[in-house]
Amino acid sequence: MSAKIYNELGYINISENLIANIAGLSATECYGVVGMASKKSTDGIVQLLKGENLSKGVRIHQNDGKINIDLYVIIEFGVKISVVAENIIEKVRYNVENQTGLKIEKINVMVESVRV
Repeated sequence: MSAKIYNELGYINISENLIANIAGLSATECYGVVGMASKKSTDGIVQLLKGENLSKGVRIHQNDGKINIDLYVIIEFGVKISVVAENIIEKVRYNVENQTGLKIEKINVMVESVRV
């Protein structure tokens, strides 16, 4: 599924993969974030994702033109999780809305692990 923006000249089609990449890159730029996480469904082990796979730690949900983003992150040990999560939400919302022109309804941050 993709997001579409209509105007008088036609429409712009933005793929969910692009939104996920922007959100993943924005989240990893925040202080206290070690990286994006991917959870294997078979054994429940959390994996740290490398740069080219950041979108695997992001889920995009779209209902009636409203976009919800779920981010799965690994946080650095010793930082306040609530502050880091708020920073992630602000930065992801700002970057996705400014770069795509889409409005984000909700951003959920799931802290999967803490690393030293």
